[in-house]
Amino acid sequence: MIKVNALTKKFGSFVAVDGLSFECAAGEVIGLLGPNGAGKSTTMKMITGFVPPTSGQITVAGYDVATDSLAARKCMGYLPEGAPSYSDMTPRSLLEFVAKVRGISGDRLESRMTEVVAALHLEPVLDQNIETLSKGFKRRVGLAQAILHDPDILILDEPTDGLDPNQKHEVRELITSMSTNKLILISTHILEEVEALCSRAIIVAEGKILRDAPPSELISESPTGKLDDVFRAITGGKAA
Repeated sequence: MIKVNALTKKFGSFVAVDGLSFECAAGEVIGLLGPNGAGKSTTMKMITGFVPPTSGQITVAGYDVATDSLAARKCMGYLPEGAPSYSDMTPRSLLEFVAKVRGISGDRLESRMTEVVAALHLEPVLDQNIETLSKGFKRRVGLAQAILHDPDILILDEPTDGLDPNQKHEVRELITSMSTNKLILISTHILEEVEALCSRAIIVAEGKILRDAPPSELISESPTGKLDDVFRAITGGKAA
């Protein structure tokens, strides 16, 4: 579903992503892990076509992101860091706008709106201006727009950021329920989330992949049985 080959991104003399290569298949939930500044968000922005790479190649569902960007983007749902949105819109008007952009209308729009609003419990704020919403509700609205068109691939940058414990649990359950036939790539600093959700963890630091393995394999390497200890050992003592 996603193939990344020798992906590099430079900002002037700074190398944010340094020769990343990996492949992801349908049915996988992959955690992209790393300390702050590791290149996680930049990698996601390149996969989704928002930032061009300096070098390397990305294919999504067989489409080259550089040369066939629109076709690649149609296959993906993207929740960026911070969940930027149109503050003067309501969740309802935003989702209807996103639906039109995605070519969704009629009965399908009505059914998808109903499903997504219910899944993310947006009913109480559906007609409230987004700028007045709490951080948690803004995050849920961002996730709603990402899944509205029922994409085969989801790219989620810190999907539970700002949510309370109950909301985090609900979003994790939603991600698990969608993972059967989708590829879901998650960036997170919450290692318990990786243990709960992910079938595979890719650990990056300074723009390079340090490990790519199932969380259970990584945990088995820790004498304490904690993923955090293994993460620190791999990244040279840095926290997630």
